[in-house]
Amino acid sequence: MKRQLRNFILLLAVYLLFAIPFKAMNLIPGFTNVRPVSALAAIYGVFYGPVGCLANACGNLVSDLLDNALRWSSLAGFAANFLGPCAVWFLWRRYGRHPFALRTIPDLLFHTVVIVLAAFLEALIITPAVAFAYSDVNAVLFACIVLGNEVIFPIVLGIPMAIVLQEEFGVAPFQEEV
Repeated sequence: MKRQLRNFILLLAVYLLFAIPFKAMNLIPGFTNVRPVSALAAIYGVFYGPVGCLANACGNLVSDLLDNALRWSSLAGFAANFLGPCAVWFLWRRYGRHPFALRTIPDLLFHTVVIVLAAFLEALIITPAVAFAYSDVNAVLFACIVLGNEVIFPIVLGIPMAIVLQEEFGVAPFQEEV
C-alpha cells in the first residue's frame, strides 16, 4: 500500500510538472489546450496500472483546479483520463501477443492502434459532457482537439518515453508484476 501511495504521489507530481507549463497554450479557452502531458497516459496505464490511471485522472483534475478551469465537465475529464490509460493497459494485457514491449514493428503498430482507440474513448466521454453543459463550445472542434492531443502526443512523445523507460531504466510493465 505504501508503494502504491508513493507511486501515486510521484506520478501526480510528474503529471503536474508536464501539464502546468502548457496551460497557457489554450485552444478553446477554459476547456482545452495543447497537452503534451497526454503522452503520459499510456505510460501510466501500461507501467503503473490502476494507480497510474488514477494519478493521470487526478492530475487532470488538479490541473483544471490550478488553472481555474474546473467545471462540471471536469468530472467527465476525470473519468476519461482514468479510463483512457485503463483501456491501454487492458488492451495490451488482453490482446497483446506477449507482455508489453515495443521492440518490433507489429508491437509498435498494435500500440499505435491501442492509443487511437483510447483517444476515441476519451473523446466519446468528454465531448458529450462539454457539448451538453456548454452549448457555446463547438463540439466537433472540441472532439478533434481531444483526439489530436490524445493521439499525437502519446505516439510522438509517449512511445519513445516508454521505450526508454523499459529498455534503459528497466521499468517493468504492470501486467508483469501481477
